[in-house]
Amino acid sequence: MEIVILAVVIAVVALGAISGLVVSSRKKKKLPPPPPTTPSVTAPPAEPQVGEDAETPRDEERRTIEEVGLPDSGATLVEEAPVAEPEAPTAPPVEVPEPTAGRLVKLRARLSRSQNSLGKGLLTLLSREHLDEDTWEEIEDTLLTADVGVQPTQELVERLRERVKVLGTRTPDELRGLLREELLTLIGTEADRSVHTANGLGPNGEEIPGVVMVVGVNGTGKTTTTGKLARVLVADGKSVVLGAADTFRAAAVDQLQTWGDRVGARTVRGPEEGDPASVAFDSVKEGISEGADVVLIDTAGRLHTKTGLMDELGKVKRVVEKHGPVGEVLLVLDATTGQNGLVQARVFAEVVDITGVVLTKLDGTAKGGIIVAVQRELGVPVKLVGLGEGPDDLAPFEPEAFVDALIGD
Repeated sequence: MEIVILAVVIAVVALGAISGLVVSSRKKKKLPPPPPTTPSVTAPPAEPQVGEDAETPRDEERRTIEEVGLPDSGATLVEEAPVAEPEAPTAPPVEVPEPTAGRLVKLRARLSRSQNSLGKGLLTLLSREHLDEDTWEEIEDTLLTADVGVQPTQELVERLRERVKVLGTRTPDELRGLLREELLTLIGTEADRSVHTANGLGPNGEEIPGVVMVVGVNGTGKTTTTGKLARVLVADGKSVVLGAADTFRAAAVDQLQTWGDRVGARTVRGPEEGDPASVAFDSVKEGISEGADVVLIDTAGRLHTKTGLMDELGKVKRVVEKHGPVGEVLLVLDATTGQNGLVQARVFAEVVDITGVVLTKLDGTAKGGIIVAVQRELGVPVKLVGLGEGPDDLAPFEPEAFVDALIGD
C-alpha cells in the first residue's frame, strides 16, 4: 500500500515538472518582427469621431429676458477709432498783386540797363564839338540798330540837326532835354494806352463783361502775358474769367489755369485739340453768368505763315462777338525779334483788328526802338511792356518813364 502511494506521488511530481518545462519554453519563444513600414508614406491622422470633443452637458439655470439688465446710461462705451481719410490737397492761397500805378517807374533801373546804349550813345554823339556828316551818320546807325525804323530815324535826325543848329552852344543838360523832347514826339504822348475793359452790351441790350483777346505767335510769351494781365486787372479791383482757347497746347492750358488760381480767377477749359472758338464762346458765357468784370481769352499762337490757322483766329473773334463786342485785341510781340516782329504784326493785323500791342522781354534787349516802329506799322499804341520773369513785371507803358530810362538823369 505504501508502495502504491509513493508511485502516485512520483508520477504527480514528474507531470508537474514536464508541464513547467513546456510553459517555460513558450515564454522564451520570440514573436515574429512587425512588417516593415515605408518611411515616405505617412498615415493620415485619425479624424475625431462625432461627439469626442463635445463637452458633457450640464444642467444650468438660465435667465429670462426680463431678468437681463441693460447697461447704465452713464456707462462709457468703447467705440472704434474712425479711419482717417486722406486729406484733400489744399488750394494755393490767393495772392494780392501789387498796384500797377507807377510800376514802370519801379522797373526803371531794369529798363535803363538794357536800353542804356541807345540813350547814352545818342548823347555822346550829340556832345561832340563838331557835328559833321560822319557824326550824323553814326547817330542814324545807332537809331537803326535799336530798331527804330528807317522812316522814323530819318525824321528824328532831321529835327535834331535843325534844333542843334539853332541852339548853338550845347550843354549836357540842354542836349538831354532836347533829345528827350524829340524821343517823346517820336513815341507819342497823346495816344490812349489804357486797356479797354469796360462792360459792353449784348444783342438784347444786356450788360456783358469787357472782352479782351490776346493774340500772337507761340514763343512770344503770350500765355504768360495773359496770366500777368489778369494780375494787373485784379490789382485794379476787377474780377476776371480766363478763357484757355489755346486748345492745341495742353501745357498752355495748365499754365493759364495756374496763373488764374493764384489770383482767384476762374479758368474755362475745353477738350484737348477742341474747337478754340467754342472755348472762347463758353468763356464769355461763363463771365456773363458770374457777373465778372473782364473776360481774357488766350488764343492759339499760330505761326503767321499758316493762312488757314490764321483764319481760325478770325473765327474766334466772330464767334465771341455773338455775345457782344470785343473791347480789346492785344498783340503780343517779343522785343528781341526786332524787325521780324513787324512781319508778324502785319499778318495779324490783316486777320483781326489789333487795338494795342504788348512788348515782352524789353528788359533783355537794347532794341527798344521797336516801340516806335510797331506803332508806325500798325497805327496802334504800345499799351503794356514786359520787363522780367516775375509775376508783376508787366507794366502799363508810360512814354515819359521809358524815355527817362533811355537817357538817364
